[in-house]
Formats: sequence, C-alpha cells, structure tokens
Amino acid sequence: MPAKGMALLSSTVQRGDRRTLKRLLAYAIVFLFIAGTAASAAQPQPRPSAVPVETPEPAVPSLAAQFPPDAVSEHSIEIDGRTIEYTARVGTITLRNAQNQPTAKMSYVAYTVGNDPHRPVTFLYNGGPGSSTMWLLMGSVGPVHVMTPGDSLAGSPPYHWVDNHDSILDKTDLVFVDMPNTGFGRIIGAGKPQDFFGLEQDADAFAQFISNYITKFHRWNSPKFLFGESYGTPRSAELSWVLFSQGISLNGIVSQSSVLDFHLDWSQNYPYLYSAIGGGNVGYALYFPTMAATAWYHGMVPRRGTEEAFIQSAANFAMTSYLHALMQGDTLSPRATRAIAEQMHAYIGLPVEYLVEQHLMVPYARFLAGLLRDEGKTLGRYDSRFTVTTLDPEETTPGGDASNDAMSSPYTTAVNEYLRDTLGYDPALPYNYNTYALIAKAGLRSWREAEGDINVVPELAQTMAANPQMLVFSANGYYDFATPWLATQYSLEHMNLPPNLQKNVSYGFYQSGHMVYLNQSALDAYHRDLEAWYDEALHQ
Repeated sequence: MPAKGMALLSSTVQRGDRRTLKRLLAYAIVFLFIAGTAASAAQPQPRPSAVPVETPEPAVPSLAAQFPPDAVSEHSIEIDGRTIEYTARVGTITLRNAQNQPTAKMSYVAYTVGNDPHRPVTFLYNGGPGSSTMWLLMGSVGPVHVMTPGDSLAGSPPYHWVDNHDSILDKTDLVFVDMPNTGFGRIIGAGKPQDFFGLEQDADAFAQFISNYITKFHRWNSPKFLFGESYGTPRSAELSWVLFSQGISLNGIVSQSSVLDFHLDWSQNYPYLYSAIGGGNVGYALYFPTMAATAWYHGMVPRRGTEEAFIQSAANFAMTSYLHALMQGDTLSPRATRAIAEQMHAYIGLPVEYLVEQHLMVPYARFLAGLLRDEGKTLGRYDSRFTVTTLDPEETTPGGDASNDAMSSPYTTAVNEYLRDTLGYDPALPYNYNTYALIAKAGLRSWREAEGDINVVPELAQTMAANPQMLVFSANGYYDFATPWLATQYSLEHMNLPPNLQKNVSYGFYQSGHMVYLNQSALDAYHRDLEAWYDEALHQ
C-alpha cells in the first residue's frame, strides 16, 4: 500500500471514522489481489496437459499371483524299451507352525505314473541348507536331462535338454523338492530364516513337506524312498530318523556324493597345513585316492593296469602305510618320510621334494591348483576332470571352481525354460537356484560353515537299527573332492551295526565327479545299479 494511503488509514483509525476505515480496507484488499495476479502472470506457467497423467504406486503381487495353482501336464518317455506315460505336476506345498500360521511355500516337481496309491514314491533333493534341486531335476534320474560336454565348459546358450532314457520313473514316482526359499518357494507369513536354516530345522521342514504331500495325494501306504545329493545326504540321515519318529518308515535311501561325518575331512577344508597341527590329519588319507584318480585321468602318473585297480591300490596304501606314517607325526624319521613321499609321488604325481617339504600332507586345494600348474590350469573341486585357465600361476588355492563354472549357466537356463514354458508353471517370481545370500543376511551359518559340528552317522545307524528292512545305496564319483568317496565308505563302515544290518549298505563307484550324471557312461551304469537296487528294496 502507498505511504499516503497508510497515513490516511492511521489518521482515520485515530479519529475513529469507521465508515472511512471500511472503505480503505476494501481498497487494500482489491490492491493486493491485483498485485498478486500480476506477479503470478510474470512467472513461467506449466503447459497445460490435454489428459491428466497419474503415476500409480507399483502394484504388489498378491500371494495368489506369486504362487499360482499347480501346473499339470501329460507326457511319455521310453525307458529300457518301454513307453512310460506319466503326469508332471509343478507347484508348492505350504508349511505351518504350531499355531497353524503359514511359514513357507516349498516348491516341487512331481512325476507320477498312473493312479496306484501303492506305487513307490521317491523324494529327491540337492544340498542344504542352500541349494535348490535343479541339478538332480535337470540332470539325474528324472525324465529330462541337460546336454553338456561331460568334462569341459558348456559354452554359451542356447543349451539343450532331452528325454532322459536313464530315468528310474519306470520303478518309482519321483518328487523333486526345493528347500525353503529356493526354486519358486519362499518363506512367508510367520516364517523366519532361522526356522529353516539349520540341520534340525531343515529336517523338520522336509518332514512336514513329505507328510503334507503323502496326505494330499493319498500316498501314505506307498513304499517310500529318499534320494539326496551332496549336503542333501546329511539331510537324509537326519530326516530318516525324524520321519520314523513320526510313524513314517522308509524302504530305502539313495545317497549320492555323501558327507556324513564332517570331522573326518575337517582339516582338508582349509588350504593350510596349520589345520592339521595337533593330529587332525586323517582327512589326508581319505582324500588320497581321489587325488590318485585325478592324476591318472590327467596323465600325470604311469598308467599300468586298469584305473579301478589303480584307485583301489591307492586306497589300500592310504589306509595302511600312509595313514600309519601320518599317525607318527614328527617322530617319523627323515628316511621313512622320503620313502612314503616316493610312494605318494607314484600315485598322485607331485614332486617328491615338495611332498617331503609338506610333511606328507597336501591340502586338496593345493593339489587342485598345483597338479597342472605347468600348463597354466587349475582343476575343479566338484569334478576334477574339469580344468580352467588360471590368471595367477602361483596361486595355492583355485580362484574358482572349474566344474561349477561349467555347469551353472546351462542348468539355470534349462530349468527356467523347462518349468515355465514346457510344464507351464510361470509364477511372478525368479527361480532361486540357491539361498546363500539370505542365509548370510540373516547372520546364520550354512552347513558348510558349521560342518565341524556335524555328524549324522548316529542318526542313520539308529534308523537302520529301528527299521532293519531299510536299504542304503551309496553312489560316488571318483573325481569328487567335495565329498570324497573313501570318507563316505569309512563313515558307513563305522556305524557299529551287526553284520545282518551292515549288509543293507551297498555302493556304486563311477568315473565321474560330484554330479555323477555329467558323464553319460557313468549315468548309464548308475541307472543299471539303481534299477537293480530298487528291485531288491521293494522285495525285502
């Protein structure tokens, strides 16, 4: 307002001229309105939109959208000259806590033949806690098989999967189960990571899944089998007793690439000799035949006789002369040390002087990094037939795993295409091929990190004693450093079982690694062994 107006207003207020005051206030209001309009017009104005645009909040998929109804489809496959018609079902089963609150959705793929409620059913899974079951699903005894080179890198896509004529679907229905938070399954509702990521918690989850499955599909009176690979084998041992305690007896357990007593190879899971200081060195003997098989495969030792005979000779040496030398520790004379080192060299190809310097103890990581060092290559832990070029010629531990690097991409690609496009189960979720990130985020330990505390041999022995008709088949790859075959055999031969129960354990040994099925000739032999074993287990 101009100064003159302000003065007039002031004097008017002092005289108490109410009529004039009202007039001046009206002028002031009009003035302020005009001034404000002019100022606004002087500012840049947004361009008008013909159609108002709204940005909605991103929608959160409902539980139903995340976990759609089961996908069911019909297929056929030829096995041993017979055409088998089967149904594939992909879906989830809900787990609940003691308060009946949902805690997890566990995903699965089931293959069933006919509607016989007494047909055998086998529950299959990979290691845990951590891994999905895509490896067994897409490579082993189911009706499909990923095509891979066998002992080398698979390269880039496209990858291919084909009918698996080595399937055992002719003998048993197959239910491939993903542990919580892997595959298309998720922890939901009242569930928490600590409810599932531990040896006992994991077994309880799988027991509830199996109980729910056989109830939903009327399979309580079917012959039942467990089929675990890798860290799925301690799950089977623990789970077998949990199920028995709940009134669910098993006809048999297939344990592929087993680890049951983690103490036996504890010292070998570190790349340094210090882990053996104090006497914890039995693992060096148990890994020795696997080193010998690897040296034979890569041509680092003279090949006389058959490979199987060479490996068995290495095992005999490991558990006699070599183990005896290790037990003597620092009291072993220099002359005796060199004599043992020379015998070791003949089996595993490493230089005698190096073996003497290592006090006869070579952690397997150093072996994998050192055997083909002159060629600039390191070997795979899961399958030592695989090699990869190293970027560090002086490394003592491989920077990665040649066998795992070779297989991850084709299996992850194939499982997504197969489940989503062929079997028609396509939820609004990624397929989690492992859940290690969630385990770490929750501050929990995977079984591998807790392995020094785990020994499930007593649970398996207890189940076999309580259920004397249950059979166990142990399948092993000669080139597997993750779960060496001699350690498995050692565990299974130390269950304190009488002879009539010890005979219920049988073995298969194959020229392959941790994933026996990567070698087609090994898978063929594996198929024959399993077919015969199922016949025996079903006629007990």
